Order: sequence, then C-alpha cells, then structure tokens
Amino acid sequence: MKLQINATRMEFFKLRRRLAMAVRGHKLLKDKNEGLMKEFLGLIKAYKEARQRMDTDLPDRMKLFLLAQIITSSQNISTALEQSKGTSELKISGKSILNIKVPVFEVTITKNNSYSLVDTSIELDEAILQLKEFFPYIICVAELEQSIHLLAKEIKKIRRRINALEHVLIPQLQGSIKSIKSRLDEMERSNISRLMKIKEMLISKTEF
Repeated sequence: MKLQINATRMEFFKLRRRLAMAVRGHKLLKDKNEGLMKEFLGLIKAYKEARQRMDTDLPDRMKLFLLAQIITSSQNISTALEQSKGTSELKISGKSILNIKVPVFEVTITKNNSYSLVDTSIELDEAILQLKEFFPYIICVAELEQSIHLLAKEIKKIRRRINALEHVLIPQLQGSIKSIKSRLDEMERSNISRLMKIKEMLISKTEF
C-alpha cells in the first residue's frame, strides 16, 4: 500500500517530520521491548524456581495424608478436616513494571485447629499444618503466572508495532520522500531550463 502524496515542498517537509517521529517512536519501542524482556526473563526464572519447589514440596506434604489414612480412621480424618477449616482473605493490588500494571496477591489465613488432637495422629496434624502453610506459596505462583501472561501479551503487542514501523511505515515514508525529492529536483531543473531559455530570448531581443 503506497502513501497518497502531493509533490510539494510542504508535503516533503511534512513527510520528513513524520519519518523523524516514526524513527524516534521505533527506537523508544525497541528500548521498552528490551526492558520488558529483561523483566519477563526475570519473572520466568522466578516462576520456574517457584513451580519446581511447589511440584517437589506439595507431593511430600500430601504423603503425610497417606500415612494418616493408615493410622487414623477415615471418620476421624473427615471430622478433623471439617473442624480444621479456617478462613482466607485474598487482597489483590497492583504494581507497575515499565508502565504495565501487574497484580500483587496477598493472602491472609485465619487458622482453626478446633478438632480433638486425641483422636488424630501426629501425621495428620502435621499434614494439615503444612498444607495451610503451603497455601500462600501457591498464591505466589499464581501471581507470577499472571504477571508473566500480562508481560507476554504486552511484548507481543509492542513487537507488532515495531514490525509495522520497521517494515511498513518507515520504508513507505522513505520511499515517498525520495519520490517527492526526485520530482521536485526534476521540476527545479525544468524551471531552470525554462528560465535560461527566457533569458536567451531576452538577450537576443536586446541585440536587435
């Protein structure tokens, strides 16, 4: 798609200003993209470490329930789980990463261990305690996942704009400027040639 242009000096200077703005915008977007990529890779690293820990630690904590099922009756386990229910409150705020708003999750858990410790095993008590302590860590992983998703979405959008500037708009403007300059130079040569002819005609008239 070619730009519709008029071969005038006003249009020439207008396109040069647009080209300068496009080049500047391209540089700013590339700088922002590099900054976001640095933050993105940092989040990816943190997420991998957190996810690996979760995938490793959670099964170990769940093993305590398997041991508790062997030692404690299913009725006592169900009663203990029901009576140990607490309340949790999730507060969602935000922070800015290079003007991109990402979420911050903060969870508060109110513990409730009102069940009778006489009827339960140490393994069950420990399993319930460890899972409650592990819950905020799961929320942390969710926060990292959401932040990564938002940054990836923004990086993709910025890259599309960079490519549009680099491969479409800037080449179009450069081509249009070159075309106008060529036509203006041709018009100037034509005017000079016409003026020279007029001058020659005037000179020849004065000689007679």
